[in-house]
Amino acid sequence: MWWLVFNDVQNTMIVSQQYRSDTWNLDELAAGPQDPAISEGSRLLLEASEKFESERRSLAPEIQPDKFLDVVDSLAEMAEANARLYGYASLLHSADTQSDAATSLLMQMSKMNSEVDNRTLFFDLWWKNGIDQKNAERLIADSGEIAEYLRHKRRLAEHTLSEPEEQIINTLSVTGQSALVKLYDKITNAYKYKITINGKRHVLTREEMAGHVRSPNPRIRKAAYRALLSMYGEGKGVTGSIYQNVVQNWADEGVKMRRFKTPLSVRNVANNLDDDTVDALLAVCQDQAVVFQRFFELKAKMLRRRGRRLRRYDIYAPIKSSGEDVPDRDYDSAVRLVLGTFDGFSRTLGGFARQVIDGSHVDSEVRHGKREGAFCMTVTPRLAPYILLNYTGKTRDVFTLAHEMGHAVHSMAAGGRSILVQDAPLPLAETASTFAEMLLYDTLAGSMSDDEKKGILYEKIDDMYATIMRQAFFTIFEIGAHRMVADGCTIDDISNGYMDTLYRQFGSAVDVSDDFAVEWCCIPHFYHTPFYCYAYSFGNLLSLSLFSRYKAEGQDFVPAYVDMLSAGGSQKPEDLLSGHGFDITRRQFWQEGFDYIRTQVRVLENLL
Repeated sequence: MWWLVFNDVQNTMIVSQQYRSDTWNLDELAAGPQDPAISEGSRLLLEASEKFESERRSLAPEIQPDKFLDVVDSLAEMAEANARLYGYASLLHSADTQSDAATSLLMQMSKMNSEVDNRTLFFDLWWKNGIDQKNAERLIADSGEIAEYLRHKRRLAEHTLSEPEEQIINTLSVTGQSALVKLYDKITNAYKYKITINGKRHVLTREEMAGHVRSPNPRIRKAAYRALLSMYGEGKGVTGSIYQNVVQNWADEGVKMRRFKTPLSVRNVANNLDDDTVDALLAVCQDQAVVFQRFFELKAKMLRRRGRRLRRYDIYAPIKSSGEDVPDRDYDSAVRLVLGTFDGFSRTLGGFARQVIDGSHVDSEVRHGKREGAFCMTVTPRLAPYILLNYTGKTRDVFTLAHEMGHAVHSMAAGGRSILVQDAPLPLAETASTFAEMLLYDTLAGSMSDDEKKGILYEKIDDMYATIMRQAFFTIFEIGAHRMVADGCTIDDISNGYMDTLYRQFGSAVDVSDDFAVEWCCIPHFYHTPFYCYAYSFGNLLSLSLFSRYKAEGQDFVPAYVDMLSAGGSQKPEDLLSGHGFDITRRQFWQEGFDYIRTQVRVLENLL
C-alpha cells in the first residue's frame, strides 16, 4: 500500500531527532509582545525615517548614481527593520487571533508602518514622477539587481497620486480595509462547528472540519459541509457587508482614484504581469473546464454514484485501493518525507528546508483561535522563513507542508538579494510551492503497483482541480462580484453570482445544492488579497511545464531551476520565463498544461 511506501521512503533517511508538532520559536524576532526591544526598535526606525526626510534636498534629475544608491540602501535598511517588527506582530497574531496582546501589538505596528511609509513616501513619488525618463534610465543602468524594482515603480507612475493624497490613504488604511479584514478574521476564526458523528456531538475547528469534508463516509461529508456552510450562512449579513466594503474600497482607490483599467488590473500590476497574460490564462482555464468535468464523471464511477453524477459534497471524497483506511501520518514521518524529497532533487534546496525545520520556524499545532489554513512568511532575507500549518495527520497535510516548504526554499534561494527584490511576484511565488508537491507525488509514485498508482493519480488530479480550475473560477467569480458591487448589488446577488460560476465550472458532471451559495464567504483570500487566487492557477500550470522538463532532462535541469528561483523578484515574470524558454503571453502555453492534465485523466481512466 502507498502509505507503506511513505514509511519506506522516510526510513531511508538518517534519524537524528524526533520532530514534534509544536508552536514556532519567534525569539529571533522578539522575546514576547512586551519585549523592550520592540519599543526600542520602533523608536530607532521612526528616528531613521525622520532623518531620511532630509534626503529630499538631494533628489534632483542630475543626482549621481552613488548618491542615488545610498538613498535606496537607506530605504532597504528601514524596510528590514520594519519587516522584523511588523513580521513579529503578524506572526504572533496568526498564532492566536483571539489574543488581545497580539491584536494590540499588530495595531501598533500597523500604525508605525503607516507613519514610516508617509515619511519616506516622497522618494517613491519623486522616482515615479519627479525625474525625466532619460535620467531615470541612466540611474537604472547602474542599479544592479534592483533595476527591475525601479522599472516597475516607473510603470506605476500613472497610477500615483499626490503626496498628501498618498499619505491620507496610508493613514486611513490602518482603520479602513486593513481593519475590516482583521474584523473578518476575528469573527470567522472564533466560529465553532457542531456536527454529529456516529451518534456523538462534536464541536470542532474549521481545520478539523476540513478533515470530515474528505471523509470516506458520504453522510459525514454532507454533514460537515452543512455545518460549515450553515455557520457562514448565519453570519453572511456581517461577513457579506465586510466584503462589500472591501470591494468598494478596492474600486474607490484602485479604479476611481488611481485610474487602473479594472479592479483585476490593480492586482496584475502589483504582480508585475501584463493584463493580456492574465486574460490568456483565465480564458484557457474557462475553456478547459471540460477536462475536469470528465474527471468528475470518472470520480462518480469510482464512488459508485448513481448516474455517474457527483454531488458537490463529494468533490473531495477519497477513494481506497483496498478495504483498509489510510492511517494518519505522524508529524515526524511527514517532516522526514518532505526533507527527503527536497534532498533527492537538490541538496541545496534540501539544506534550506532543514534550516526552517531545525530553526523551529514551523507552527504546526491545531489550536482554537489560531489562524486557519497555512502560509509561509519571509520576514527578511537574513532569516529562514516561518511556516504556519494546522497539521491533523492527513495525507493532504503532508502535501501542504511540502507546498509551504516550497515557498520557503524559493525565498532562501533568493536570500542573497536585497529585501527590495527578494520576493517573487505572487504567480511566480506559487510555482516553487506546487513544484514541490509534484516532487513529493513523484517520490511516492515511484515504488507503487498499478492499483496504488490509481489511488495516488486520483489524488493528484484532485489536487490539480483544487489548485488550478477552482482557483481560476474563484478569480472569475471575483471579477463578476466586483462589477456587481459597483452596481449596488445585495449580498444575495453576490451569492447568486457565485452559484453561476459553480454551474459553469462543473457543467452537468456535478450536482450543486443551494447551500453552497454562501461558500464565497468562507474564502479568506477574497477579503485579504483580492484576485490573489489566479496565482495558484498560474503557478500550477507553470509547474507542469517545469516538471515535464525535469522528467525529460533529469539532474541537468536542477541548476536552471535553482537559478530561476534565485532571481526572486529581480525580473519581470514574462522576461524571466522567456529566458528559460516559456512564452506565458500565448494561450498555447497555458493549453499545454491542460494537455498534460488531460493525459493524466486518460491514464486514470485506463486504470479503472
